[in-house]
Amino acid sequence: MLSLPLIVQNLVNAFGSSLCTLSVCCFFGHPLVQSVSPSSLGRYLRLSGCRNGFETASAHFVDSDLDVSVVGRSFMITGANSGIGKAAAIAIAKRGGTVHMVCRNWERAEQAREDICRETGNKEVYVHLLDMSEAQKVWEFAELFKKRYRSLNVLINNAGCMVTSREVSTEGFEKNFATNTLGVYILTKGLFPLLERSSNPRVITVSAGDMLLQKLRTTDLQSEKGPYDAPMVYAQNKRQQVVMTQEWGKDHAGVHFASAHPGWADTAAVAATTPRFHRLMQGRLRTAEQGADTLVWLAVSNSAGATPSGLFFQDRQAVPAHLPLAWTHSPAEEELAFMGLLDELAASSRPPAAGRFRLSGQSVAQSSV
Repeated sequence: MLSLPLIVQNLVNAFGSSLCTLSVCCFFGHPLVQSVSPSSLGRYLRLSGCRNGFETASAHFVDSDLDVSVVGRSFMITGANSGIGKAAAIAIAKRGGTVHMVCRNWERAEQAREDICRETGNKEVYVHLLDMSEAQKVWEFAELFKKRYRSLNVLINNAGCMVTSREVSTEGFEKNFATNTLGVYILTKGLFPLLERSSNPRVITVSAGDMLLQKLRTTDLQSEKGPYDAPMVYAQNKRQQVVMTQEWGKDHAGVHFASAHPGWADTAAVAATTPRFHRLMQGRLRTAEQGADTLVWLAVSNSAGATPSGLFFQDRQAVPAHLPLAWTHSPAEEELAFMGLLDELAASSRPPAAGRFRLSGQSVAQSSV
């Protein structure tokens, strides 16, 4: 029987180190790879999810891609008070963009806003309080934002979580699914009318290389059956985000959609959710700025806007959403069924005064705002 390191190395050899996002590093702390020793780690450092992978890829970046002004364009970033979300907000604010920070904690968000304004000199940075796991509040936020603002050019779905034991939201949704999948779905669909009437609109969703180990699951979305495995639930959510992005890219020609793996960055979220991995990878993880680089490129560059909609990116390059010969492909009808299930769950959590809105081809009538 092949050892786990040899299996992964064979996959890397088959897929190519410049494109491969499947890194054993991402699963340190998970029972699947608890037996991998620190001495085995070195062989995986050439994988592109880590810092040296970014440094190798960045040698081929076109510097002028980010030499742009985005004055007059507005950007919404969820989870923008720390980590790669904050790094993306700083990069966009430096280029003159108006930044809407969507965060759960007001004090931390306000401190981050002050940091961003001080570092960039840009005062057009605003904080909005929202818990992405509360579906009805996400609906309400989207409706209020559309009423208050005339345009939104770019939405970056960055906020996410990995709750280590099964919890449910106030509305009864499993919390990882509620935050990482359903909340992203509702926010994006809720803001779509505003995006559509704005110039050169884009939606970027921060996925993860973890999803390469997951096939889309259309049953048990709430993780009610069997033992609860938080890293696998998180990876499934990230696969779901990629599928959502692909389907939106097919259905909505007026908006450019993309998902992206930011690589493994040294952030507070990574330290909190995968402490063993974070400890073993000290000095090898990407900086938050390196993790945010592709998100910023997708949000502001002309080159990114010229790519086909719905693709999965890493290090400014579209990469396959499946490993070679992988079992993770799903039939088109299953992916459409998944989108239909999200429609139903989103509609079930919609507040009465959410107006009339169209969900994946289905018109849902409600009273006007």
